[in-house]
Amino acid sequence: MKLLLAREDVNPDRLDNYSRTLLWLAAKNGHEGVVKLLLEREDVYPDQPDKYGQTPLLEAAEWGHEGVVKLLLERKDVNPDRPDNYSRTPLWLAAKNGREGVVKLLSEREDVNPDRPDKYSQTPLLEAAKRGREGVVKLLLEREDVSPNRPDNYDQELLSWVAEGGHVRVVKLHEWEDVNPDQPDNDGQTPL
Repeated sequence: MKLLLAREDVNPDRLDNYSRTLLWLAAKNGHEGVVKLLLEREDVYPDQPDKYGQTPLLEAAEWGHEGVVKLLLERKDVNPDRPDNYSRTPLWLAAKNGREGVVKLLSEREDVNPDRPDKYSQTPLLEAAKRGREGVVKLLLEREDVSPNRPDNYDQELLSWVAEGGHVRVVKLHEWEDVNPDQPDNDGQTPL
C-alpha cells in the first residue's frame, strides 16, 4: 500500500463506478492501518459519499469498526451526523446493527442528533428496540433528547415494534410511562 501511495501516477481518492473511494472500502472492511495511511494525505477527502450517500464513517459505523470510527471522528472535515440518501446516519445504522461501542462513541457527541429519523421516520432507538438490541436501547434511553414515544410513518410506535418482535427484555429496560400501550398503528393494531 505504501509503495502504491508513494507513486505520483496513483490517485488515492479515485472513485469507482459506485463513487466509492479506497478510504470508503477500507473503512467498510475495518482496515484501520489503511484508513490511517489515507487520512494522513491531503489529497484524500474523508467524507466522500458513494452514489447512495454513504460515507466512510457511515460504513465503519454500520459494520462496528470502532477504531476506524475513532480515526474518522478526529477529523474536522467529517460530518458525524451526515445522512445517506435514505436519511440514515452513522448512529442510526450502528444502532440498527447493535454496535454498542460505536453507538456510545456517536451518542456522546453534541454534534450528533440521537433522535434523527430515517425517511420512514424510524429513529435509532426504534431500530435498535425492534431488533432487540438491549445494550443499544439502554444507551439511547440514557439521553434526555431521545423520545420513546415517536411514531414512524406507519404510525407504529416503539412499543408496538418491540411487542411484534417479542423482545420482552427490551420492554423491561424502561418504565415506558410516556408511551401509550394501547396506541393503534395505521392498520388499527395495538402492541397487544
